Amino acid sequence: MKRIRTTLLSVFSLLLVNGCASQSQWLYPPMAIPLQVSAKKEVQIAQLTQLIQRKNLDDQVRAKMLYERGSFYDSVGLRLLARLDFDQSLALDPAQSDVYNLLGVNFTEEQQYDDAYEAFDSAIELNPDNLFAIRNRAIALYYGGRYELALEDLKKLTKDGEVDPFISLWRYIIEYEIDPTLAKKQLTEKYDARKPGWGWFLVGLMLDKVSNEEALKAIVTTSADNVVLAERLTETYFYIAKRYQLNGDLKSAYTLYKIVLSSNVYDYIEHKYAYIELDRIKKEAAQLQQQAASVEKVN
Repeated sequence: MKRIRTTLLSVFSLLLVNGCASQSQWLYPPMAIPLQVSAKKEVQIAQLTQLIQRKNLDDQVRAKMLYERGSFYDSVGLRLLARLDFDQSLALDPAQSDVYNLLGVNFTEEQQYDDAYEAFDSAIELNPDNLFAIRNRAIALYYGGRYELALEDLKKLTKDGEVDPFISLWRYIIEYEIDPTLAKKQLTEKYDARKPGWGWFLVGLMLDKVSNEEALKAIVTTSADNVVLAERLTETYFYIAKRYQLNGDLKSAYTLYKIVLSSNVYDYIEHKYAYIELDRIKKEAAQLQQQAASVEKVN
């Protein structure tokens, strides 16, 4: 096995890679310093809290401030406080598509899928062009096991021949549950016709066109600062973990999803949904153990 080190900072230990080109064995995966709440964000939350308490505020102004504070709460991982603010904001002004979208993501994180669908439906009804709500509803439908409906939503996001790498990734993940061979064929075609960009780099990882070693070495050596490093590693580890998971390597996937959470990049959907993936792996592993125990008992 060969140890790979980078020069970005001594705090970043790299991985060990065995002699086999198709698999990497992780010992010290590169990690960023976990992101902390900035003083600026804390001040903004405090200021909004003071303003919201004023009695002479117009309902729409108060609704806007609650939405903004809820967004800040969400960005630092305080989901319950965020949901309370979103609920209060909608009670004052129910015609807010963006608030319903964030509320839907919040419900998805909690695996309350029916509530999530209802929130996304409201967001899209208020603003049919809310592409984030359409994408997020597709992901919620995927996690809720409604793959065909999820694909219908993602197909709405591809217009005039444009191909978005992140939409392509999620379409692959969803379609893999229906027809793995077709899913890989379609994603490979999109990757082969790609334009340069970070998103397609992640697609290459998913397809094994880019190795884990190449990807992580490039990220650690080119990230301008710790924030960029944390954000890129959050995305990278999530999709590597998803690839392992789809290939049946639950142990490796489980480890990487935990690393995703360690970054504290709460704004990214990859961080938000890593919790769901961990729970799904736990349940799948428990089922496999039960099946193995049943087979052993019969024998």
